[in-house]
Amino acid sequence: MSVVNTQGNAWPSLAFDEWKDTCETLELWTQVVGKVRLKLAPMVNHWWQVTFYVTARGLTTSGMPFGDRFVQIDFDFLAHRLLLRTSDGGNEQFALAPCSVADFYAEVMQRLRALGIEVHIWTMPSEIEDAVPFERDRKHAAYDADAAQRFWRQLVQADRVMNIFRGRFLGKCSPVHFFWGSFDLAVTRFSGRPRRC
Repeated sequence: MSVVNTQGNAWPSLAFDEWKDTCETLELWTQVVGKVRLKLAPMVNHWWQVTFYVTARGLTTSGMPFGDRFVQIDFDFLAHRLLLRTSDGGNEQFALAPCSVADFYAEVMQRLRALGIEVHIWTMPSEIEDAVPFERDRKHAAYDADAAQRFWRQLVQADRVMNIFRGRFLGKCSPVHFFWGSFDLAVTRFSGRPRRC
């Protein structure tokens, strides 16, 4: 059991230069899982169906329909595992550890097939300059577990604050959600006023 002591350090420091390689790899790993979500989740306005959510242990796709079942994929940044589970009790997981995007992609697809989930995704990363398809990316292979955990702890605090901000608004509002394409946490409030050009 992994326990994190955040006493006095709820907002951990993490400069980009300290985790640049891990950040770039992790963004691509989330894109692999995000493309699965994009393929399986029914369309919602503003593309809100593709996002992840911050959890008490990491990031989740939440339940995605596949036939008469749900499949859910979670990044656990306390145990450093990727968890793939289905609503009929299926469970696959593997360690989050240094490996190439190509190997991560192959592992995710293999674990989904083991759960009876056949899904074909477009393997070109989104919103990244000079992108390489997942199955050919052997350049990005870093994973610093401490940095990944600090990043998630920053997301926990930002999610907490954004939910308070969101809760004070009575109009149309998005959930607080993580966009894997741009690798950022967001919430949107709508004023209801007509847009002016």
